Amino acid sequence: MCLATVYKESDHTVLMRNAARIDVDGDFVVIEDIIGDKTRIEGKILWVDLANSEVAIVCD
Repeated sequence: MCLATVYKESDHTVLMRNAARIDVDGDFVVIEDIIGDKTRIEGKILWVDLANSEVAIVCD
């Protein structure tokens, strides 16, 4: 299983650790962690680094 840490790009704030799923819903990014907790953030995925299990999101 590959889990990721999701960061806010502007200041590298951790938005979620152990993210198991990321969905795009219009102008929102929905992040779900390994236990099913979800966070919905207005923004866009900037980059995904699969080797280091990191995702950066640009928040509006």
